Amino acid sequence: MMKNIVPDPFSGEKLIDLRSDTVTQPSPGMRQAMANAVVGDDVYGEDPTIIALEEKAAALLGYEAGLFLTSGTQGNLVALLAHTQPGQEVILEERAHIYFYEVGGLAFIGGLMTRTVPGYPGCQGYLAPEMLEAAVRGDNIHFPTTGLICLENTHNLGGGAATSREQVEAMLAVAAKYKVAVHLDGARVMNAAVALKIPVAQLVQGIDSVQLCLSKGLGAPVGSVLVGSEELILRARKFRKMLGGGMRQAGIIAAAGLYALEHNIARLAEDHQHASNLANTIAAIPGMKLVAPTVPTNIVLFDTAKTGRDAEAWVAALAAKGVKCGSMSATLVRMVTHLDISTEDIHRVSQILHEIA
Repeated sequence: MMKNIVPDPFSGEKLIDLRSDTVTQPSPGMRQAMANAVVGDDVYGEDPTIIALEEKAAALLGYEAGLFLTSGTQGNLVALLAHTQPGQEVILEERAHIYFYEVGGLAFIGGLMTRTVPGYPGCQGYLAPEMLEAAVRGDNIHFPTTGLICLENTHNLGGGAATSREQVEAMLAVAAKYKVAVHLDGARVMNAAVALKIPVAQLVQGIDSVQLCLSKGLGAPVGSVLVGSEELILRARKFRKMLGGGMRQAGIIAAAGLYALEHNIARLAEDHQHASNLANTIAAIPGMKLVAPTVPTNIVLFDTAKTGRDAEAWVAALAAKGVKCGSMSATLVRMVTHLDISTEDIHRVSQILHEIA
């Protein structure tokens, strides 16, 4: 689990927060959009701003319908509930966010089992077809039924690895062979599309449902959208209500999501460049080892084992200099770039890393 350390007092320069792209602040334009939002009761289906957001997200990703939710975790859980029946098994990459960081909701609430598969080195969101096929349960009275395959793009613990369209197609072919639905934890799928230089709808084509976070690199303060068929979203809407996700006049926050989709997608390339520059600095520090995905995005994950200091020691040393980041394990440190991080910030972090190395 990621541990965050509050920095000690430092020189008073700007605090640089690289813990996550969830720490972004709404821009002035986004705040104005929220202030001007026309709202209604969403549970009655009467909030025009939420409806506009759901339609915009569905069209952008190439799906029939969308559903606004409080978070990526809620979006993924609602999707799993809508796709499956209790007692079924869900196939996931062995370090998937749904498996590691979502409080076991699929088991506790959904009554679902997990079957994990190692990700392919360098592109951890990709499950090699032969390994994925081996994980699908056969027709045996002793086995649970495979109810769903879950993918993740980009892959958080894979250092922001982006799964290519060709890799997606290979996994979808296995799912189609066994008639198993596929859900994508696409919290950062816009990062993947920008890094791969293809339209996001092309990247996710053929996947049964996608959960997209608005509150990460896209810069909204809260919220996610689940997209899929009209039938699936109708089921998902009922599960959202069951989980307390009917938010009434939530168009105020949906407006931030609309603004994010309209203004903050193309600029993700800046975050990727900042992360690349930061990774180059880290790679030059003796003993540091990058978790280097085949297609990098805005996450920089590095192993400190051979530096003589564990991850928390590095996090504390950086915090003392005004740089926030987090430890993902005893030796892994994560830094995430986002829209509130500038080129100058990256230069300063690079200088500090050299100072404390």
